[in-house]
Amino acid sequence: MGLYGLMTTSISGMAVQSDRMGTVADNIANVNTTGYKEASAEFATLVAEGHVASYVPGSVSTIARRAVTHQGDLSYTNSPTDLAVSGNGFFMVQSPSGTPYLTRAGSFISTNGELVNAAGFTLLGYDLLNGGSSSVINSAAGLVPVGTANLGLKATPSTSGNFQVNLPSDAAVSTSLPSANAAGADFAGKTSIITYDNLGHKVTLDIYSAKTGPNQWEVSVYDNAGASAGGGFPYAAGSQLTTQALTFSGTTGKLTSPSPATLSVNVPNGATLNFNMGNTTQLAGAYIPVDASANGNGPSAVDRLEISAQGIVTAVYADGSRVDAFKIPLANVASPDNLTAISGNVFATNKESGDLQLGTANSGSLGKIVSGALEKSSVDLASELTTMVEAQRSYTANSKVFQTGTELLDVLVNLVR
Repeated sequence: MGLYGLMTTSISGMAVQSDRMGTVADNIANVNTTGYKEASAEFATLVAEGHVASYVPGSVSTIARRAVTHQGDLSYTNSPTDLAVSGNGFFMVQSPSGTPYLTRAGSFISTNGELVNAAGFTLLGYDLLNGGSSSVINSAAGLVPVGTANLGLKATPSTSGNFQVNLPSDAAVSTSLPSANAAGADFAGKTSIITYDNLGHKVTLDIYSAKTGPNQWEVSVYDNAGASAGGGFPYAAGSQLTTQALTFSGTTGKLTSPSPATLSVNVPNGATLNFNMGNTTQLAGAYIPVDASANGNGPSAVDRLEISAQGIVTAVYADGSRVDAFKIPLANVASPDNLTAISGNVFATNKESGDLQLGTANSGSLGKIVSGALEKSSVDLASELTTMVEAQRSYTANSKVFQTGTELLDVLVNLVR
């Protein structure tokens, strides 16, 4: 039993050192893998049953560990969809087959309209545009792929703008007001502004300003689509959109009525557009448009995505408009170091790790999401090389024990002959 135990113990010693070398090899191979967490081999003794006065050689076993909670350094990039977690938490991703996993590998790029990392896993989040709920915190239920695939084109109707002009105080009183919509209408100034309806069509508004009396004016708004063949008056029936009376202070030239100083226009097939007229004046000089503008836009596509520290994904359209489209949650478990590692640098929960818990990034115990950054591998190359040398020496020492055992066994066999 002694020689047999001697040899089996040395074999187990070589086996665990081989396992240790395996973790070193994996770590060195993944020294540049985004979000990789280093593995290690811990040893435990296996003691054979024996008596107090006798010794029976035992063996040694390997316990694999992975330092999942070890934060890697951040490397900054120029891509807003490169994501890193600074602190606790994991991104929720799904495999091509739809199975959800946890990961720290955030090198996401747009593939077929979805954010997919280098290992082929799709980033998951809550759909804010369609009422996605974050009330379920212990399941991936309600999570959908994050990306631009379902955002499509977007048109924004005009709802607000500015119409601020200087009306000439010395202008003559109009003898044929624009509001009468008659040929030869008399007015002091005209400004045309591009607006947008609900479908993104351009609607040009013609705004006429005419003096009706001392310090009294009216502003009439027409749909340019109804202008006469030669342009201007008379407009087609239904083209007159609104008329607003204005009163100015004869002392300061400032607008005193209406209050608030707003010109409201119902854009054809669009929304109610409220023009701010607060800085409109009646002063000496010519008719001068100071600020004539309106919001809204025609159909435009998503230009880029922006992601906040709380995981809010904002779609920025080509026209500059912004829409909060998704919310990326962070996942965590009670014992992250006990998660099951899966190919593709992802993790699955198990009994030892604890159940999945989802929450908002940068709140509570969860870390923040850093856009334009990647978490480097947590492997320390110098430490791995040191471990490799130690494992090599230990393996050699165990092989010497085995070699000695075989030599002793040969001696015993020769004595029996």
